Amino acid sequence: MTLKENLYQQCILTVENRFKTIQEIISSHQKSLSSETKSSAGDKHETGRAMLQLEMEKAGQQLASIQQMKEILAKIDISKKASLASLGALVETSLGNYFLSISSGQLIAENKKFFAISVSSPIGKLLLGKKVGDLLNFNGKEINIQKIS
Repeated sequence: MTLKENLYQQCILTVENRFKTIQEIISSHQKSLSSETKSSAGDKHETGRAMLQLEMEKAGQQLASIQQMKEILAKIDISKKASLASLGALVETSLGNYFLSISSGQLIAENKKFFAISVSSPIGKLLLGKKVGDLLNFNGKEINIQKIS
């Protein structure tokens, strides 16, 4: 398995785990909503239902976010060698190593740390379209692009 395939698979696992967690939360909330019965404390009951409804909406938004991540991952061709920083590229810099994909945080592959970042994140936007040797400034720090693959 190549370095890029390894990082890509870790991103897919992250999305799948988030998806399972959200599904469990939604299922739990649905059970709670259906098991709530009207008691003599009507206001308390209504407040509980309203809170559960808000949690369900929040979970629905997280589900939409996960769907977007799946769509972004589906657009990545890990067999393609990149010469410019673009979606699916591995970008090694003087500040750190990045996998331009989805925002899933730090990943470890081949004893190296990589940060899976979205191309719409501040650092992702800055890296996009750059090539080896380019110098960038991010948060007052100079970044030298050393390798893109």
